[in-house]
Amino acid sequence: MPKGSDLFVAALENEGVERVFGVPGEENLDLLESLRPSRIELVLTRHEQAAAFMAATHGRLTGQPGVCLATLGPGALNLATGAAYAHLGAMPMILITGQKPLMSARQARFQIVDIVASMKPLTKMTRQIISASSIPATVRDAFRVAMDERPGPVHLELPEDVAGEDVENAFVIPRHALERPVAGSAALDSAAEAILAAKRPLVMIGAAGNRPSLIDALSTFVARTRLPFFNTQMGKGAVTGGSNLYMGTAALSEGDYVHEAVERADLIIAIGHDTVEKPPFLMKSAGGPKVVHIGYQSATVEQVYHPDMEVIGDIRATVEALGERLDGQLASDDGILELRQRILARINDRAEDDRFPIIPQRIVHDVRKVMPEDGIVCLDNGMYKIWFARNYRTHVANTLLLDNALATMGAGLPSAMMAAMLYPDRRVLAVCGDGGFMMNSQEMETAVRLGLNLVVVILNDSAYGMIRWKQAVDGFPDFGMSFDNPDFVRYAEAYGAKGSRVNAVEDLVPTLEAAFAGGGVHLVDVPIDYSENTRVLVDELRNRTPDVNCM
Repeated sequence: MPKGSDLFVAALENEGVERVFGVPGEENLDLLESLRPSRIELVLTRHEQAAAFMAATHGRLTGQPGVCLATLGPGALNLATGAAYAHLGAMPMILITGQKPLMSARQARFQIVDIVASMKPLTKMTRQIISASSIPATVRDAFRVAMDERPGPVHLELPEDVAGEDVENAFVIPRHALERPVAGSAALDSAAEAILAAKRPLVMIGAAGNRPSLIDALSTFVARTRLPFFNTQMGKGAVTGGSNLYMGTAALSEGDYVHEAVERADLIIAIGHDTVEKPPFLMKSAGGPKVVHIGYQSATVEQVYHPDMEVIGDIRATVEALGERLDGQLASDDGILELRQRILARINDRAEDDRFPIIPQRIVHDVRKVMPEDGIVCLDNGMYKIWFARNYRTHVANTLLLDNALATMGAGLPSAMMAAMLYPDRRVLAVCGDGGFMMNSQEMETAVRLGLNLVVVILNDSAYGMIRWKQAVDGFPDFGMSFDNPDFVRYAEAYGAKGSRVNAVEDLVPTLEAAFAGGGVHLVDVPIDYSENTRVLVDELRNRTPDVNCM
């Protein structure tokens, strides 16, 4: 006779789940046994946080929820950062945790934490399953909620006795397509009129515009309308190709060169902007450009973002309908495009600088040189993220993965591992600071065990570099930010990976090429010089704004 855990696994198979990432415990043993003969692969990680990051990245790249697993108490709590990562980043994910039996308490309160309550502010929905017969409906609903706009994580707690409960009638609930509302004609007509009336319209693509299902529609919209565009950090790469309409990425909130285009615009068409990101520009109550918000959901009104007009509905259908209304009616105006070459030239300054340790601009330049158009770069969180957001040109959607929502350290390596599993024939590169890498470096063993082809670059400055730099900018003494690192080459080799160290600027490209050519997991230790942070991101930009507290 099937039991509750069998129904749970059958429900996961019904949803198309191929992998579950995690660290099981004794409360998951029934579920583990049900997974063993199933079509689903259990990917055992070395820490639950990494499992959550991998599941979230699966959701980000495919649009289908990734699934992670942990036991009760400490294991479940280790999923918290990954849950917040997916919740703020709008990544569909299912978190499964175990719990002591509901109908007995032989171990009293040992390891028991109210995980359902703990997960409530970190997820779209959190639910304890109290009977095996409710499992099919609960799992179907969890996947529906995770994928519905705004996507995000859903938590299910499966107690030990419910997982082991016998069930007479095993069944699954069929999946159904999610149909999203379409914007009304009146809103579309008003938006088209506003765009046609504008003298210098400018498109901005935000995080919700960078979904796998929107790539073709957004790329077609830009090509059809010939409207210049820029993007937020998490909107980067939503439009395919090296478009000559691209004005840059808003890696800062104000004062960067791309903001010259924002300041010249009289209308901004914000597609998929999610205010969970740091502001790509600061709206003014008067005197600034008007803003049309295009989104799946109505805009969240903030001090820095309060649009003048909204078009709410499925973004794909909206941009297609808007493109039809604008087709052939927009007059050519180089008022913003004339800034393009100057903006990009300033951003790409010193890209071939030959100093050692290597400056960020050269690192971005050389990484772009070795990565093919479909190669995927996965960033951890640190000072280098701003440089990659500003300077790295993407030509294929979802080829630069960064987090500008929770902006947590430790996600770079697990997200790259997920990308390498999904796309084994593409080059995948993790770029991590030494601080962020060490937060989940144990997953090097997981990557080697899985036989992944993956290159991991460690940008080594023996410090929490972003905070150390901000500490200096704010006039505080250098305190509490420096540390010692292991020998990263030997550290990689201890896990069965390969390791290399770059000792001269001209060695970076050949070292990366050799690492990719050699296959397997390869770590590259790269010393970095962050002195350019102050010269470019403070001194140079101060000529445009007196405030540097925008990063």
